[in-house]
Amino acid sequence: MTDTPQTFTFGDSEPLCAELLALVRSGRKTATCEALRVFEADPEAMPQVGRRDIALNWDGTPALEIETTEVTLCRFDEVTEAFALAEGEDDSLAAWQEGHRGYFERSGGWSPDLMLVCERFRLVRDLAGAPEPGRAIGGGG
Repeated sequence: MTDTPQTFTFGDSEPLCAELLALVRSGRKTATCEALRVFEADPEAMPQVGRRDIALNWDGTPALEIETTEVTLCRFDEVTEAFALAEGEDDSLAAWQEGHRGYFERSGGWSPDLMLVCERFRLVRDLAGAPEPGRAIGGGG
């Protein structure tokens, strides 16, 4: 793992990425998750408490700087309603499960015991208009 800021995109499509960035900007989204397998393939990308990373627009331009405040490992079927609601996309655990099951099915496979990296973060600053694109590593909902 590294203290070097990492870049990533939220979601797996341009519309979803834009929606999730807007939720972070609004303060509604303060958490995200990704399958552990993504970080096993790219350990440098694993979120670290205190590290500031750059969320990218779909075109690779910097959008937001976030700071990780908590990282936990959790099975998909053990995600709490509090965490699901902190992701800001849904108004219930059941809706979160439905949406995220689809995301994980599209991005490598899903099972109830799929291990997730669950990250809580805070928005540090909005980088809209920043000139330097970064390297996208993927990112969950």
